[in-house]
Amino acid sequence: MSLRLPAPAKLNLFLHIIGRRDDGYHLLQTVFQLLDYGDELSFDSSDDGGIHILGNLPGVATEDNLIYRAALLLQQQGKASDKGAIISLDKRLPVGGGIGGGSSDAATTLLGLNRLWALELSIDELAQLGLSLGADVPVFVRGHSAWAEGIGEQLTPILLPECWYLVIFPGCSVNTGQIFCHRELTRNDLAITIRAFLEAGGKNSCQPVAEKLYPEVAEARKWLENYAPAQMTGTGSCVFAKFASETVDLRALEKLPGRWAGVVDRGINSSPTLSALTAIL
Repeated sequence: MSLRLPAPAKLNLFLHIIGRRDDGYHLLQTVFQLLDYGDELSFDSSDDGGIHILGNLPGVATEDNLIYRAALLLQQQGKASDKGAIISLDKRLPVGGGIGGGSSDAATTLLGLNRLWALELSIDELAQLGLSLGADVPVFVRGHSAWAEGIGEQLTPILLPECWYLVIFPGCSVNTGQIFCHRELTRNDLAITIRAFLEAGGKNSCQPVAEKLYPEVAEARKWLENYAPAQMTGTGSCVFAKFASETVDLRALEKLPGRWAGVVDRGINSSPTLSALTAIL
């Protein structure tokens, strides 16, 4: 059996940090908006019981690759030591861009190998495994745009307008740990409700620090604000703006400075990964 599955990107439509736990993890509120764009992964069975990654990320050791870690975790927790896989990655999402590339790849790996190896673990079980890999992994496993609290793992599905976005990668990779450890990071935002977000939106508490440490982020955001209100997603580095239509989006993209990469894509509520798995008999 062979599978080819998407690993969609996400945007944080806002990100408020409302506290910090004793273990150092930050408490937050955010909304994850899935995008109909992302990486793609192919999964093939391997008879030798090994996990083989093709298209590995430059500069990332295999043992640090979230795809490999997810596969190894599922192999161990799913009691599948006799199962192996060859996983090929078609990488489109930038590393350190704040759009969930690594987390989404890990989630798609859990979902794909669960099917390939016929383990029949539930979505709840896979999401719990994903949380041990990263706080953003469960939202991709569950496959729905969501309101998130806690460290990002307390998810409430939310129906969002499927708008068009222009997303810009300003050419730098942001170190998430550096942002969360920074002394100037705001950690006392007031908690809001879903209704308050839907009525008035919200800010990204990580944006001021990221823009200070990575001036390219601020430069890209300011350029994008010539066309629409813009902000950073996650801990950066990508910035985004919502547009009324794909046509308007593309007009702005045509004027994008050559030193940056950009993509126009539609926000979606349901993950194409789950749709693809459902279509496979």
